[in-house]
Amino acid sequence: MKSIRHLGKIILFITICVAGLLIRAAENPFLGYWSLHLPGGGAGWLGVSTNGDAIKAEMLWAGGSVFPLNSAKLEDGKLVVTRRHETDRKLPDGNPVIVIETLTAMLDGDNIHFVSVTPKPDGGENHSEFSGHRQPPLPPTPDLSAVKFGTPIQLFNGTNLDGWRLVEPDAASGWHVADGILANDITQVPGQPERHFGNLRTAAEFEDFSLHAETRVPKDGNSGIYLRGIDEVQIFDSYGKPTDSHNMGAIYSRIKPLVAAEKPAGEWQTLDIIFVDRHVTVTLNGSKIIDNQPVLGPTGGALWPEVDRPGPIYLQGDHTGIEYRNVVLRPVVKD
Repeated sequence: MKSIRHLGKIILFITICVAGLLIRAAENPFLGYWSLHLPGGGAGWLGVSTNGDAIKAEMLWAGGSVFPLNSAKLEDGKLVVTRRHETDRKLPDGNPVIVIETLTAMLDGDNIHFVSVTPKPDGGENHSEFSGHRQPPLPPTPDLSAVKFGTPIQLFNGTNLDGWRLVEPDAASGWHVADGILANDITQVPGQPERHFGNLRTAAEFEDFSLHAETRVPKDGNSGIYLRGIDEVQIFDSYGKPTDSHNMGAIYSRIKPLVAAEKPAGEWQTLDIIFVDRHVTVTLNGSKIIDNQPVLGPTGGALWPEVDRPGPIYLQGDHTGIEYRNVVLRPVVKD
């Protein structure tokens, strides 16, 4: 009898929690995660949650990190958020001029439409518009012991760049193969216009997989391995630094490593990455630093904002030189 009463209490508790979630969703239909197609074609992301009675909003704007929006409120059925910008203009005291961008969002089912308003330096306003859509729900945490991986695919053959191409066709390519190593050299030529160097991606696209790669990071080196073209595993010379979501092996600006396992610059390092059902596990130099954690959305530099489509492995090459070898992928075998 006690167990029945206990079960009844559990069911009542769950019912109350679910009802509370439904009420909050009805009060604020913007809650959740949104894929954004930004002006100029960049990939963006919006996350809206509640903290007590307050609305919390975070955003990704094409490149860089996920950042908190300065304010968020519901107004006449619309979501109004503000974003603080430091401009290149200077005040008399030398501090940068700050402008506040106001973004007003309206819903049409699972589609979201934004109007952006930013003040001009000489008066008036700049207006722009962009749209997005609600992300599909995050799948449950996968049981990795039950996942089957298929035949290994050697993404880099150690001889040439077959199977790879630049992400940006018009960019300069510093990528080349030497002594079985896939290397990137972004040296500028003195006296010539500065060149923008490109990122490198596989021609093939993948869904879920395990990926093995070895990398040698130079002093102050900065690169990244993008999973399905949207989520960056950071490659960075962060040896000796406290754990941070911008350090070696992190999901850039989203998931901080559990421990610091990077080696000093100039040494070969190994990464073993499992990406299944939008959850990621990263093992760096034999230490598990991210353990089957959900990836809530794209990271800066994503090729597109959609989180549920196949994509390439892409290597960041526009920051510094970097070297890779033994890049091997095993796709998940679907039942």
